Amino acid sequence: MQAAGVPRRTSGPCNTRVRPPVAVRTVGRLVAATGAINVVAAVVPPERARLRMVTEVVPAVGVQTAHAATAAIGLLLIYLGLGLRRGNREAWFVAVTLAAASVLLNLVKSLDVDAAAISAALLALLIGVRSQFRAAAEPASRWRALLALLGFASAGYLLGVAEIWLRSSRLAPGQSPRLWFVHVAYGMVGLTGPLRFTSPRVAGAVAITTGAMGLLAVGVALVILLRPWVVRPGLSADDDRRLRQLLHRYGQRDSLGYFALREDKSVIWSTSGKAAIAYRLVSGVSLASGDPLGDPEAWPRAVTAWLDECGRHGLTPAVLGCGELAGRVYRRHGLDVIELGDEAIVNVADFTLDGRAMRGVRQAVARVERAGYRCHVARQSDLAPEVIAEAVRASEELREGDVERGFSMALSRIGDAADPDCVLALAWDADGRLRGLLQFVPWGPDGLSLDLMRRDRTSDNGLIEFMVVAVVRAAPRLGVRRLSLNFAVLRWLFARGDQLGTGPILRASRPALVLASRIWQLESLYRANAKYQPSWQPRYLCFPTMRDLPRIGVAALRAEAFVMPPRPAGRAVRRRPAPPGSAKRTTNERDADPSVAAHGTPR
Repeated sequence: MQAAGVPRRTSGPCNTRVRPPVAVRTVGRLVAATGAINVVAAVVPPERARLRMVTEVVPAVGVQTAHAATAAIGLLLIYLGLGLRRGNREAWFVAVTLAAASVLLNLVKSLDVDAAAISAALLALLIGVRSQFRAAAEPASRWRALLALLGFASAGYLLGVAEIWLRSSRLAPGQSPRLWFVHVAYGMVGLTGPLRFTSPRVAGAVAITTGAMGLLAVGVALVILLRPWVVRPGLSADDDRRLRQLLHRYGQRDSLGYFALREDKSVIWSTSGKAAIAYRLVSGVSLASGDPLGDPEAWPRAVTAWLDECGRHGLTPAVLGCGELAGRVYRRHGLDVIELGDEAIVNVADFTLDGRAMRGVRQAVARVERAGYRCHVARQSDLAPEVIAEAVRASEELREGDVERGFSMALSRIGDAADPDCVLALAWDADGRLRGLLQFVPWGPDGLSLDLMRRDRTSDNGLIEFMVVAVVRAAPRLGVRRLSLNFAVLRWLFARGDQLGTGPILRASRPALVLASRIWQLESLYRANAKYQPSWQPRYLCFPTMRDLPRIGVAALRAEAFVMPPRPAGRAVRRRPAPPGSAKRTTNERDADPSVAAHGTPR
């Protein structure tokens, strides 16, 4: 569904730097298609007449090796298609080498002229468009790939020699052991060695072993070489200082701006230094969140610098949760823009517990107050060190599970001395036990943005509402006029899905979203926000093309820790308690109770 306020096409020229050139994308597809043809050609039985002609010149073992090598090269070409679509220079060089080898192998295995001609045409095409492939891989990948190649090749070489030694009784007499080493070296590059075996079966087994180990070494090195460019995440002390200066001057523009100070984000600056984009690299996707920081007039130069970096390294750019103005800027730079969801904004001056619409919140707050709970709301700089230490311990103890979640709308720390203006809402029960806490980060001089929610699962229902209302009541004392609460993904689908006159596409989409809500609590989060009667501000997703959306979606889920790579078997997750007054990495956690849904996509 197209977002209101952000047109599908803006006036003026569209900078398409975010999309690889058409020639690059086409070549990537053709390489993958040629790889598939090679795989099929290696599997389909050859014509007997052609095979007979080949075996008159090439030994049967060599033909078998050529078949296996052709299939392996086909698979490698299919894998190379992705790197080529990103314009990777190393991928182009490897593709040229494999295409040339494919021409020769298709002739050797069965005089397959058709497949050889296709590979030759691909080779000519690759050479003709070589100037289009400029994206460089990570420099360290070249050395790692070389080490992997040497390591696997050495292991395969020793394995081949060991196999010949174990089968030495099947060798023809009169052959020197020195030839063992020569034979293995030939076999690892797909050639027939000088050794003669008395058993064709043993000769074939040795050829397959050595050939497979050689291909394994090449394949592993290729995978490492084509790994996406990575940057060690983190902000330098200078980056942190400059970002805080931008937030001091322009932080009121975006409620997500403060989250750029996360420790796992990197930053790229405009040429003037007046704007910056915070991002994280995840699986070849450069994932930014929120609006660019700084002067909006300098945003285009920051976006240009970010997209240029993506282009140099073959990365896919994407933005999670930007506002409308930023969406227009990204749109002018060639990214497509769709509405992702809505952010709940509470205007403190307009908030009241009166009226039928607020009945549920009013009753929840009254119930918790009758149970003897009290809530203290203060900026971190005004809290005693022992209170901060208690909050840090509680944030760890009350977290659900071992996974730290959050990226786009979470700070991932609490109690850090670098965040004195963060606001904590701490709720104690009648016995003086800390049963719940909220953390808000600054949103300019007069706003707060919800970062962290924790509550004891055994506490009274309504504790979250009690703490949120306590923050609203304390807002005038803190100089706060507005609160950013949770972010509701695809809110309009839940809000409009059951309304009269809803179209068939929207009605058909809603059941799938309700099913997804059982995993990510999308609908319950929306309804938990709606009870405060907020205003809704749309947030947008920016991306290059529709075909990039699956990769971007997986990268976003990984960044938010909703999809985690498998842990090594037997490796337990350890939690380290934070010392009093120190920074402790925390996160926004989704609780099973909709009222405890936390800030972070969803918040």
